[in-house]
Amino acid sequence: MSLNVRERLIVGLDLPTVAEAEKTVSTLGDEVIFYKIGYQLVFAGGLEFARDLAASGKKVFLDMKLLDIDNTVARGVENIVKMGMSMLTLHAYPKAMRAAVEAAKGSDLCLLGVTVLTSMDEQDVIDAGYLYDPPTLVLRRAEQARATGMGGIVCSAEEARAVRGIIGRDMAVVTPGIRPAGAEKGDQKRVMTPADAIRAGSSHLVVGRPIVKAEDPLAASRSILAEMEGALSA
Repeated sequence: MSLNVRERLIVGLDLPTVAEAEKTVSTLGDEVIFYKIGYQLVFAGGLEFARDLAASGKKVFLDMKLLDIDNTVARGVENIVKMGMSMLTLHAYPKAMRAAVEAAKGSDLCLLGVTVLTSMDEQDVIDAGYLYDPPTLVLRRAEQARATGMGGIVCSAEEARAVRGIIGRDMAVVTPGIRPAGAEKGDQKRVMTPADAIRAGSSHLVVGRPIVKAEDPLAASRSILAEMEGALSA
């Protein structure tokens, strides 16, 4: 997967209002070309903002984690394709993934299967009723995502190296829970630094609070990009 470093950094616009998201995008300017929009912003007018952002030339990762009956997933994906989104998440359940892949066929939308949320550890997975620990469940879902023709998966960078061994070089491995050295983990439990994530096989890093909540978001993004560049060229 041949990508330049700016195509690999996805800034999470985990902000309460579109106005704040617009300000962040303006502040980051040409330094950042890829943004993630999730539930918080979606429910504050973020879908129209996502469409406008894509129309302006930015790449948009719509983090909706879809999961529903096949027909509902397929119809939703068809409309998301029309919005010009670059990436879309759905929970990595085989039936949902198959429906989404069929609906997105012929488009440039990269479908990502969410394996295990980076805020979950082994006890959380047990409490949710799963028989596997997080690494085992991640690898099982990675196999299923590859088999159904998905564009990539979302996992912790801790599992990226093992996942690469299953899905090969062409699928995307998108890793949230990225924290520069010394940064607070917040509610994330399975985290890694940008350089270590790149070395582990991540194709895209999702970085939210360490950039959007920084005193100087532009400087924070440049520092992370430099760290990623160093790991890529090592």
